[in-house]
Amino acid sequence: MNLMLKPTSGRGQTFESLSESLQAAIRGIPPHEKNIPPAIKSTKPASHFTDPAIYEREKEKIFRKFPVVMAPSARIPEPGSVMAHDGYGVPAVITRDRDGKVRAFLNACTHKGAELTTECAAHKSSTLSCPFHAWTFSLDGRLIGVPRQETLLDFDKDSRPLVSLPCAEIGGIIWAILDPKAEADFSGVHHQLALDFESLGLPHAYAYGYRRFSLKANWKGVMEPFLEGYHVQRLHAKSIGPQGANMFADVVGVTDRFGRNLRQTSGRINFTPDLLVERDINIRNYIVHAFNVFPNTVVITSPYYTSVMSFMPQAADHTEVDYHMLVESPPDNPKAEDLYARSFTIIRDVFGNEDFAGSETCQVGLSSGAIKDVIYTGMEVNIPRFYEGVDSALED
Repeated sequence: MNLMLKPTSGRGQTFESLSESLQAAIRGIPPHEKNIPPAIKSTKPASHFTDPAIYEREKEKIFRKFPVVMAPSARIPEPGSVMAHDGYGVPAVITRDRDGKVRAFLNACTHKGAELTTECAAHKSSTLSCPFHAWTFSLDGRLIGVPRQETLLDFDKDSRPLVSLPCAEIGGIIWAILDPKAEADFSGVHHQLALDFESLGLPHAYAYGYRRFSLKANWKGVMEPFLEGYHVQRLHAKSIGPQGANMFADVVGVTDRFGRNLRQTSGRINFTPDLLVERDINIRNYIVHAFNVFPNTVVITSPYYTSVMSFMPQAADHTEVDYHMLVESPPDNPKAEDLYARSFTIIRDVFGNEDFAGSETCQVGLSSGAIKDVIYTGMEVNIPRFYEGVDSALED
């Protein structure tokens, strides 16, 4: 499905182009004046964000066992392409072969373990060749070339393929399980996510902008702001809050759960239920969809682009973030280029200087021992829901 989100047309995405489930969620948004947040009682110990032992358990029980997002499909769109991925502490390489199939491998030559490529930007290549001794592999992982093979006694190239990681391309997202011995079980990638992402145009999107952030904060603390709107009119008061061009209501959105995944559907401040009877409007001007894809990825819609972010833990107090800005197609005129460039700068600064910086300041306070636990309000009701998924995964 090609949604044709052209910024020069002024139309954007129509309500009817969304999945039936997304349409139902929008219909369920109450008028802002009737949207009363609940009162809740929920806390998490400060050690949840600071204890290295908890981080190690999460790494082994979640980030080595469950599918994680490696990149949007738009990062490596062309057949005959490769890219390295080092964000999860596991050296990986992603390939898209000549038939368009995506695969993931450990980024280690099966001669002496050297990395085959360190280039994290997708680039065209018909093979993977080790820079050390030029052992060469096809994009499906087969060893196809060994210089001076005659010096190896009783050697069969078929015995030394690259080590595969379970990998799948679903809904315009490339997923992998970072344990090569794990079963290729992608059932946790709920089919509704695929339907939603397809209707939002992710499988056909163009990767306009990418940036990696390195944060001194726990991955869960970095995730939390994207589970609640409590901070928006406060932390973002001078950027995207009430003083900004894209105004957000101080309410809780409609939440749907798909397995351990959460989808929040919220009306911007200009949303009213009666606008759904209108036709030919860009529904994204009035609605924000925010997906919390278990365990560590956020997908957020904006009027003419979609943000995809993965929060990749490195230590209890260190997280790497891959941010991708996806648009319908490459800008083909100065107006589109200006729109996308300004949007990328704003989002990069808002997330980097406000959301991410805020998470770092929270990490400093939690590490100081100032408070024993974190308390959540009814405006943050999806954070406890997220932790239900995390806690159940740790118990499996």
